[in-house]
Amino acid sequence: MFSFYKVIVLGSMGKKANLVNENLSGFLERGGMKVTIIAAGTICGRIGPGLTGSPVDRSFLEKMRAATDASLLGAETLRQGDPEMRGPEGRLLPKRIRGFITQSGDIPVAGKKIFQYGPPPLIFTGEAQVPGLHHRLGALAQVVSLPPASTGGLSLAAALAHLAKLGAASVLVEGGGGLNYACLRQGVVDEILLTLTPKISGDQQAASLCGGPGPLGDPFLPLILVSCEAAETGELFVKYRVSKGE
Repeated sequence: MFSFYKVIVLGSMGKKANLVNENLSGFLERGGMKVTIIAAGTICGRIGPGLTGSPVDRSFLEKMRAATDASLLGAETLRQGDPEMRGPEGRLLPKRIRGFITQSGDIPVAGKKIFQYGPPPLIFTGEAQVPGLHHRLGALAQVVSLPPASTGGLSLAAALAHLAKLGAASVLVEGGGGLNYACLRQGVVDEILLTLTPKISGDQQAASLCGGPGPLGDPFLPLILVSCEAAETGELFVKYRVSKGE
């Protein structure tokens, strides 16, 4: 038998404020930093290429940005697009931290709005890449060196600790799939906000919500369903808490 959690049909963008308020209450549950993966995906688990949610989903993302202190994205997202991490009504949030993480140091600059508008972003990278990025970016960004993680790649815990020193108490991880995987593998994620779009891809080469070299659990990482809300757009707004030995 299925257990039905609360399902609310949302008739307007304004009603998404209820879900935002619910997520905000989660940020107050503990004194430490709250780390949330936020993403939109197809029913087959793909997040690209070119996947976009409805205006309701866009409004929800922008409101969650306004409700948190920082966003962290993988550099591949910047290489493939032009993210600015704007808030409600397309406004830049001047006190909000915008960050990217890159192991290769491959950060495109030409034509990228992130380097033209708003506060300079943070670029997290490995020690070997710092001099080259300093030289290329100059005052366009703040380059931060990260140590390696024991599980491989760069230490997300160190990146979050740096954000905490800057005053961030809540962080949105906005993808892509490689960064989502690394955050989950390193155990720094508290919750996942997934917009399930009424679309299906079938493309084996398309990026997935979470992709890496091996399983995150044995073989799965268990999640705890907190809420599920249906919108008239056909989208499902799902909130999961990441199980940490519960």
